[in-house]
Amino acid sequence: MATKRITHVLTNAQQIDAIAKRVKRAQGQLGAVARMLEEGRNCDEIVTQMSAVSKAINTAAFTLISASLKECIVEGKSNSDAVTAQLQKLFLSLA
Repeated sequence: MATKRITHVLTNAQQIDAIAKRVKRAQGQLGAVARMLEEGRNCDEIVTQMSAVSKAINTAAFTLISASLKECIVEGKSNSDAVTAQLQKLFLSLA
């Protein structure tokens, strides 16, 4: 018997916009990493840029999870406990 997966879709338009901007910024930074590799730039510069990409992606993910968690708590959905547990698992997957 399959278990039903608990999910939440973020509805806060401002949060969605902020997260999308972070992801697009990270996408640009990742492109810069590829160019730096192709140009033969030094490892320190490349790793620094990779670190920036990683931080941007992690921040976007944490923002998404925390905003979703807030919506679940504020809206008081009937399955908010299950959604909260699922979002906590997502937090831990980023740690």
